[in-house]
Amino acid sequence: MKNTAKSVNPFGMADKIGYMFGDFGNDFTFLLSSAFLMKFYTDVMGVSAAVVGFMMMLARVVDAFTDVAMGQIADRSKTGRKGKFTPWLLRMSGPVALASFLMYATWFQNMPMGFKIFWMFFTYLLWGSIFYTSINIPYGSMASAISPEAKDRTELSSWRTIGATLANTVIGVVLPLVVYYEDANGNQILSGQRMTFAALICSIGAVICYLICYRMTTERVKIGRMKEKFSFSALLKYLFSNRALIGIVVAALLLLLAQLTLTGMGNYIYPNYFGNAKILSIATLMTSILTIGLSGFMGRLSAKYGKKELSTIGALIGAAALFIAFLVHTRSVVVWLIFYVFSYLGIAVFNIVCWAMITDVIDDAEVSTGKRSDGTIYAVYSFARKLGQAASSGLIGTLLSVIGYSTATAFDRKVVDGIYNITCLVPMAGFILLALSLQFLYPLSKKKVDDNIQYLKEKRERK
Repeated sequence: MKNTAKSVNPFGMADKIGYMFGDFGNDFTFLLSSAFLMKFYTDVMGVSAAVVGFMMMLARVVDAFTDVAMGQIADRSKTGRKGKFTPWLLRMSGPVALASFLMYATWFQNMPMGFKIFWMFFTYLLWGSIFYTSINIPYGSMASAISPEAKDRTELSSWRTIGATLANTVIGVVLPLVVYYEDANGNQILSGQRMTFAALICSIGAVICYLICYRMTTERVKIGRMKEKFSFSALLKYLFSNRALIGIVVAALLLLLAQLTLTGMGNYIYPNYFGNAKILSIATLMTSILTIGLSGFMGRLSAKYGKKELSTIGALIGAAALFIAFLVHTRSVVVWLIFYVFSYLGIAVFNIVCWAMITDVIDDAEVSTGKRSDGTIYAVYSFARKLGQAASSGLIGTLLSVIGYSTATAFDRKVVDGIYNITCLVPMAGFILLALSLQFLYPLSKKKVDDNIQYLKEKRERK
């Protein structure tokens, strides 16, 4: 790997802002799916929550192949004028946006159930397992190529989180005010037509954000093209022998389980339990402010205390907040929001530093093996995040079915109490397991990360 930073502009604000817009574009479709797809298909299209959850879990089986395949494609790509990974943003921005829009096809609302389930499976796999993968894997791998410096990568991770938070603000704050309406009984109901229009706007926004990222970022590190013949058995052996990768994969899976269950249940706890869907906007806005506020100084804190160490503390705080909320079982939405914000600390801290943590894992693999596989390692990490998304969706769908949720029972007292319990207990368990995995499985402490960075810096200087 050769550093070519002298021939291009130095790393700066343009890269940070550009990289931020990349995740803004990603989450225009990813968060839309996480927050509203199950609600759309259960309440608008009339599909069983268990079927929707099963689809999301089944798609992850497909992702096990497509993510790794895209990682190999990215690692074997030639380095062109815009680098090795950046061109994929231009190639795939249109397809991923179109596929996302087609998932919310209200015009098929009155079609036979078999067709609606087929369309749901077809468009979800097309979006998530093919097009989203083909843009997300190269985008995530870009961080290592934009700069070789650990400080720069931590800043990219923070700005990426800001991009995700801005998308979350648009989707979580604005959309609930638009896509819900009140029926004759005073119940908050999701509008299919409004949801389809919102999906169109989000798709257009995603394309714009990807193009900004493409134009503003610069790859400064020339990463060699992988030429070794692909061996699936060798890949599995490498993956299962890399403790740092296993640790970050497990942590990502558990974090997404906690985060997406907590946020996904927002579409049920606020309109059904608290009787006000607009509170979802306030909750999202509060967590967005929290995340952006933490992003401003998380770089300095992680440099002093370590990314692993801070993430463990945040997860324990999140678990404690939800456990107390479960014991209180409040009917006051104000009290609930206080618990919710504290619980979100566990999500915000990890999300801000996790993208820098994956570059730490890539560095650690290079130190251990002498080879660098940015795309492949990031692909495995991305697959873990999708597993977390699927696990939360599948678990939500199953548990909603267990408590008897349907359009007919959506506001029954027993059902809404069950919604409250799910919202507390499932993310709480995710936070506890996240803290344990970081503490006992993930090996890259602050000292180990600093040692790896110093070793690689000396290695590059010798070339």
